[in-house]
Order: sequence, then C-alpha cells, then structure tokens
Amino acid sequence: MSKSIQTWLDEYGESHQNKTNKLIHWVCVPLIFWTVTAFIYAIPTPQSFAQVSEHLNWASISIVLTVLFYLRLSFSLTIGMTVFTTLCYLSVVAFDSAFNGYLVISSAVAFVILWAFQFYGHEVEGKKPSFFKDVQYLMIGPAWLMSFIYQKLGFKY
Repeated sequence: MSKSIQTWLDEYGESHQNKTNKLIHWVCVPLIFWTVTAFIYAIPTPQSFAQVSEHLNWASISIVLTVLFYLRLSFSLTIGMTVFTTLCYLSVVAFDSAFNGYLVISSAVAFVILWAFQFYGHEVEGKKPSFFKDVQYLMIGPAWLMSFIYQKLGFKY
C-alpha cells in the first residue's frame, strides 16, 4: 500500500523542525529543483523532438513524469506543483536564451552551493536528510513547502 501525501509530508517534516533548517530549505529546495530542471533541459534532444514542438525536450518530458508523481499523491497539490514546475521550466528557457552557454555551469555552481547549505541545515537540525531513507523524499521536499503555502491560503491538499 502506498503512503498518503500526509504521511509523506509528516515523515519529511520530522527531520525539518529547526527554524534555521526550515529557512534554508525555503530558499534551497526550490532553487535546487530549478537547477535540476536546468540540467535536464541542457541534455541534447533528438531533432525529431523539435519537429513536434520547440518545447519537446527531456525537461518537458521529465515535467510530465513529475506531475504524474504528484498526481498519484494529491490532485490539489499537483496543481500548485504544476504551476511551480512550469515556472521553473519557463525561467530555465529564459535564462538559457539570455545567457546562452552558461546554463550548465551556472546551475552546477548553484547546485553545489545550495546542497552545501542543505547539509549545513541538517547539521544544525541534528538529523540526516530524508532522502537518505528514501530517494522519493527529493520529490517530497518541494511538495512539503507547497503544503505550507496551501495552508496559508486555506487550500486543502
């Protein structure tokens, strides 16, 4: 039996109680998500993809898979995560267009720095990152943050 979204969020939250660690996560998790989107976007795509659509690439395919991951957990939360994921994708495309040739190196530098902060946050917390227990928690982190936004807006997830 699969876990409910609330179970996932509660288990993730167990290792994210410290105020400093939470603040670090609010900054780093969305930016890490962005860098991963950028890395996937940078993977060369077959010419046949471009014949279908200029936006058919490995990143757009991974977005569909990401949305399906969230959809199996919560329809409502999927809406917010789809908006966030789409904004990440569109900003990656804009960044690549504006700074052609610097997407991968910029993302790599940011990725390393952001993860250093994440590990520092967990050092302060005194608990290991959740993904050491289950790699799926890498996808739960952004949803955990989105659940707080939903709560603030009075939306059910």
